[in-house]
Amino acid sequence: MLKHSTRRWLAGLGVAGALVAASASPAAAEDTDVELGVYFSDLTVAAGSEGKYESPLMFASEPVTVFGLTARFDYRDFADKVQIKSEFESECTSPEAGVLVCTDLFEHDLYDWASGYFNVAVVPTAEAKDGDAGKVKVTVSADGLAPTSHTSQIRIGEGVDLAGGTETEVSVAPGSRFTAPIVLGNAGQTTAKGAVAVFDNDHAIRADKRHSNCTYEGDYLRTCRFSADVAPGAVHSGSLAYQLGADTYAPGRDYGYYNWMTVAEFEDFSKYLTDNGVSVGKPGDGEPLSLSAPNVRARSSQVDINPENNWSSLEVTATGTNGTDLEAVGDSVTAKAGERVTATVGFRNNGPATLDYQRGGSSVTYMEVAIPEGTTAVDAPDECMPVKGEDRGEPGEPGARTYFCYAQPLLKAGDAETFEFGLRIDKVVANATGTVDINIPCQCDGGFSKDLKPANDTAKLLVNAAGNGGGSGGGDGDGGGGTLPITGESTGLIAGIGGLLLVAGVGGYVVTKRRKTHFVA
Repeated sequence: MLKHSTRRWLAGLGVAGALVAASASPAAAEDTDVELGVYFSDLTVAAGSEGKYESPLMFASEPVTVFGLTARFDYRDFADKVQIKSEFESECTSPEAGVLVCTDLFEHDLYDWASGYFNVAVVPTAEAKDGDAGKVKVTVSADGLAPTSHTSQIRIGEGVDLAGGTETEVSVAPGSRFTAPIVLGNAGQTTAKGAVAVFDNDHAIRADKRHSNCTYEGDYLRTCRFSADVAPGAVHSGSLAYQLGADTYAPGRDYGYYNWMTVAEFEDFSKYLTDNGVSVGKPGDGEPLSLSAPNVRARSSQVDINPENNWSSLEVTATGTNGTDLEAVGDSVTAKAGERVTATVGFRNNGPATLDYQRGGSSVTYMEVAIPEGTTAVDAPDECMPVKGEDRGEPGEPGARTYFCYAQPLLKAGDAETFEFGLRIDKVVANATGTVDINIPCQCDGGFSKDLKPANDTAKLLVNAAGNGGGSGGGDGDGGGGTLPITGESTGLIAGIGGLLLVAGVGGYVVTKRRKTHFVA
């Protein structure tokens, strides 16, 4: 079993592409002692269907550029029940029945978060029937690196067609309660024997009831499981109780979605989550959430043959006015000539509203940091790039006089985000002053332009301020904008667990990576 922390990577199963932060250039494979990693999810495919597409998720113990990236799919013990075929025949060969070998001769950059390569179709044969199960061993290798493998289960199930409801729209003020329908339909010809709803609600949409057949992570609804059979053409419905968070930005819009999975598909997805240290949350302690007209029967493995109609959406218009104040936070450091010191700068959300851009994965604000006279930035965060006129340098590139920085997509009211710069004191200049400016305009997604107090959007970065004597020492957070502790739990994952859950079963991934920034509550 693979064990990866969620801060290393969070990989879902359904976004075409990766939401990745900029990172430093990887090293060449021959220059490092890199270990490869691979993960291929358990799958349930419908007998008589066209199968499912899936990609092995590949990563490395550290960023590396590889050549001859190869994936070998070995399913010889199950070759009479399934075939594994490449989406692009030119990159794969089948040296024997039950083996597919895919190689890309071009260079690829692998990181310590996962990316999908070699999209393949897992297709049941005419001999496959409900209840069949087998294994596939996926081995990844590259020039100069040792291969590694992961073994997954493939099951054959009965095809059904779950369907969600229509879009729901509500308008409420921050802090108010509301309800939204949950609808489970059967658009196919086969009775669906139970189903699981997987939720992806924005930060503002909080659960107001905690049902025993649903799971929750804090205030957030993650899943609901139902045992009722749904006959062909039938529609079952219920009601979900929500509250719009008091810290919701208004006026604005917040969104929620849920996606139906068969019981077998959710078992596959739960295995994937467990393997990677991710939880769907804990069951509620209230009455079960019920849907109309329950009818329980014996189960078999089932798989949805048309996932495109499984979704239902919720749009919540936040009424009234509830803005926020982002405040720049500087630092004051002291050191002698030739010494190095860490300066910690950033910004704080003074509230009352939380800024949540997680749906698009964009930065809540953009920041510029001007390095003080007499110092050189010898270490910069990966989220910061040198400003070179109208252009930007490489992420984390040292030696610039000004840096442009992006932030995480979620900053709760009362929380702060900080960035650490390593400064070398080339010469002692009394009161050497740099600046920290936030809400910088950017021709890009995200950013913040409606600050309640623009006057505190600039703070100072001081080196050897008058009275400090130019002695050895670190930062004290007195560069303007108050102080920031350097402790606290990170809250800014690029994709929240709700988004991770929602995208299961469609093919793709959502990732997060380690950062040199800190979050403080």
